[in-house]
Amino acid sequence: MILFLKVFFTEFIAEMGDKTQLMLIALTSKYKLKDIIIGTAAAILVLNGLAVLAGGLVSEFVPEWLIKNIAALAFLYFAASTISDGDEEEEENGRSKIKFAPLAVFCTFFVAELGDKTQLTAITFGANEGMGAALIVWIGCSLGLFAADILGMLVGYLLKSKTPDGLLNTLAFVIFSTFGVYTLYQGLKLISSSVCRIPVLLILIAVVVIFAGLCAFLFVRQKKKKEEKI
Repeated sequence: MILFLKVFFTEFIAEMGDKTQLMLIALTSKYKLKDIIIGTAAAILVLNGLAVLAGGLVSEFVPEWLIKNIAALAFLYFAASTISDGDEEEEENGRSKIKFAPLAVFCTFFVAELGDKTQLTAITFGANEGMGAALIVWIGCSLGLFAADILGMLVGYLLKSKTPDGLLNTLAFVIFSTFGVYTLYQGLKLISSSVCRIPVLLILIAVVVIFAGLCAFLFVRQKKKKEEKI
């Protein structure tokens, strides 16, 4: 019981204010709460299971630069999609167009959390306590991480119900864009240092300019659609 509480609170505290918790706040502007809970819970169980039982083999075999760049593209994709979602999220009878929302949340959370401090915490506990305590460590880490992320989801939905229309989407865009650009910068630096020398800042600026142009195009198109409906 002492081990469980130690693991739970360590993981809970490590996740507070982390990028994945902020990401979940942003995701509340796109998906239903049940979809986010299902996707997040599945990702947490899988990630912590890999960390505790396999000792972080995923992070060891998959190059860090690849993980960072995949995560960056995922963040930028969600940033751009917040612009064009708007009224298009709902179809007839209020059914969402996104048929695999839990899977989208799972993939985003999974990639974003790979190599994060909470996963490293799970790896450390798994290595220190051994296979005999693997189940307790896995459950403790998973519940601690999920509890912190539940707070993020609830904050997001509270903001969604209390803030003016469009404000949460704007917040989501800022969060995803910031994470995307910063993570891409980290990934490009890793490529430059471990794979081959590349002009990191030049590539980063080029991607930011292209991304900004794409977002401007999506914004204008969405605005025209709303005007046509009126």
